[in-house]
Amino acid sequence: MSYNEALASRIRAALGHREAVTEKKMFGGLTFMVDGKMCCGVLQDNLILRVTIQDYEEALGHPHARPMDFTGRPMIGFLYVAPGGCETDASLRAWVDMAVAYAQSLPVKKATRKRKS
Repeated sequence: MSYNEALASRIRAALGHREAVTEKKMFGGLTFMVDGKMCCGVLQDNLILRVTIQDYEEALGHPHARPMDFTGRPMIGFLYVAPGGCETDASLRAWVDMAVAYAQSLPVKKATRKRKS
């Protein structure tokens, strides 16, 4: 699968002022990690978000949001937002800020030690 590079660039700009943002190929697209936790991303032309259960339920009322279901089963707390839902920089920033708030609310990930072979 591929991802929309223009949307990825817009997400980079929306996240640009934040520290500890990294990118990782995941779900067949590109994800953005905040403090090592999955926050948002791009899969084909869709924005992917990881949000609280409350935000998830509320977002499903938005005409451009739907459950992330690339495996055939909805992943609760993960959303797709179609291109029409993030056409403006302000709308994209609102979605991304929601996902960042959730990522930052999660406990700090413990560093894992690599096993010796």
